[in-house]
Amino acid sequence: MTPPTTPGSPTPGGDDQPKDPFEALFEQLGLTGAGGQVDFNELAARLQQMLGAQGGEFPGGLLAGGPFPGFGGFPGLSGMPGSTGAGEQPEGGSLNWTQVRQLTRQLSAQAGPDPTPTLHDQSAVQSAVRLADLWLDEVCEFPQVASTPQAWSRAEWIESTVASWKPIVDPIIGSLADAMMGLLTQQQAELPADDPMAGLTQMLAPMMKQMAAGMYQLQFAQALASLSGKVVSGAEIGFQLLAEPRVTILPKNVQDQFGELELPLDDVRLYLTLRESARQRLFAHVGWLGPQLLAYVEHYARETRIDQAAVESVFDFDEMEQMTPQRMQELSEQLQGKLFEPSRTPEQVEVLGRLETLLALTEGWVDELVAKAAGRYMPNHAALAESWRRRRGAGGPAEEVFASLVGLELRPRRMRDAANLWAAVTELRGQHERDRLWSHPDLLPTAAALDDPMGFATPEAEAPAEGDEMDRALAQLLAEESDKPEG
Repeated sequence: MTPPTTPGSPTPGGDDQPKDPFEALFEQLGLTGAGGQVDFNELAARLQQMLGAQGGEFPGGLLAGGPFPGFGGFPGLSGMPGSTGAGEQPEGGSLNWTQVRQLTRQLSAQAGPDPTPTLHDQSAVQSAVRLADLWLDEVCEFPQVASTPQAWSRAEWIESTVASWKPIVDPIIGSLADAMMGLLTQQQAELPADDPMAGLTQMLAPMMKQMAAGMYQLQFAQALASLSGKVVSGAEIGFQLLAEPRVTILPKNVQDQFGELELPLDDVRLYLTLRESARQRLFAHVGWLGPQLLAYVEHYARETRIDQAAVESVFDFDEMEQMTPQRMQELSEQLQGKLFEPSRTPEQVEVLGRLETLLALTEGWVDELVAKAAGRYMPNHAALAESWRRRRGAGGPAEEVFASLVGLELRPRRMRDAANLWAAVTELRGQHERDRLWSHPDLLPTAAALDDPMGFATPEAEAPAEGDEMDRALAQLLAEESDKPEG
């Protein structure tokens, strides 16, 4: 028979050539029709039989757009969330990130008005940044960020940050697809041992990954849309999600999140700008910091285990032929809060500890600088700082989104300890030494140092370096040689 070919692929000739593995499998299954071609209607019917369907045909598009002419193969799922659609390829990873951006923006728009910042908004943000930079220059060794400050809408924040989530999302989709394949394998194991359909199980793996992407894409878009309505600046969550360091403020979110305070909104905006300016200075001049924070989250995500029992409780392979975008959304909603196993691996525990310490040091450093700068020039800085602490203590935007997307219960409780440590270092060693500690990860305080801030900050006598001892020994040897009598 002639094995199925893609357009433009060579057609094997000669019976002495090795059989294509698919050709042998289809021949074994009796799926060849007239002219030696594969009978794809029969193949679809057999697939339905394996999956527990009661007859009928797969819905249009489910098996469309694949590598074989007239047969979608896998991973079709055309028209479903996460599918690429005809002629469209994912930008990277397992999700179609063009669709992710569109869906996230749609969900964000449904939450309420998202006006484009006006020229007045842009001018107000730039003025606030200029003033904040003057104050920060007095208390910070790192120079100002060169990029022009901007006021953003929620949609602009989404567009500018969504790409940063790719390395975090892909491991989760892989784990979810593995869990779904595990359930399918269990169901297939119940078939008779000689059932030839067992050979098609692995062919469904790409389909499972596409379905997993569709289910997770909705959950991801919902979480990111929710986050876009809560953050008040580009990197408020403590991670550098921007392609380049830039001070950005979301005026509408500032109004929504802080408008009820009995404080002038201009003062609120200036305080938030101080925080974001300090944070962006740190990310700009400590090049390893932003990537390291995201690397910890990516590492945690790779170790995440999907709760297979939860998936099994909502997903029935018998309904695959009836899968629709609406049903996919229902499955995604039913898995909200139940997707991840509650227990952590030992490696996750270690990574989480390092992540929380580094986040605490980052935000504690920002707290220290803003306290120094605002304390000199803003009479109501104490009230502003307290409102920020309450916001953070109630569970900031970062905690919610990472719990939803990665199962990461982020509780950086030690930010106040870190702020106290940085204040002690400033007092006892000076701000130059404080900021010099960011020059290498090994110089930073550890979690143990947060338990004893004064002990870490207290200057210690400089121990002679190994190189200095060798230099002194060599000098002494040369001196002894020079004192010896000649001859």
